[in-house]
Amino acid sequence: MQPAEMDRLIEEHLVAEAAGNVDGCVAMYTDDVEHDVVGWPKGAMHGKDEAASFYEELTREIKTEEMTVLRSYYGDDFCVIEHQWNGTVPGTFMGIPGNDRRISFRMLHLWEFRDGKMSRENVWLDGGSIVAQLTAEEAAVA
Repeated sequence: MQPAEMDRLIEEHLVAEAAGNVDGCVAMYTDDVEHDVVGWPKGAMHGKDEAASFYEELTREIKTEEMTVLRSYYGDDFCVIEHQWNGTVPGTFMGIPGNDRRISFRMLHLWEFRDGKMSRENVWLDGGSIVAQLTAEEAAVA
């Protein structure tokens, strides 16, 4: 798969996620997709239905406002992208009430592709930064 096609699928996925469109989030996945956010309490998800349940929770709890690409690396059937995430947390994130707090953190995505679709999404978050921002003194006052 060419990088331009990977980028198209990723962009469609991220736009759907930011819009809270759960069906759109998983539309570009293979039926047997592995969705793994490292450290997520429920562990890796398998298949579109489990991935959709993840996005139902995620889009309810946090609101993506901007994801800026910092670095991208491509192979024949995978890509790795480092993003800077910016948004608000109206719900709970990493077990911490967000209280509509605006936060920003780095994340690393690893996507694998098969048959023109995403077959795996692996996400690494800067959990220390997320926790620090959500528990900062001014967050506790809110």
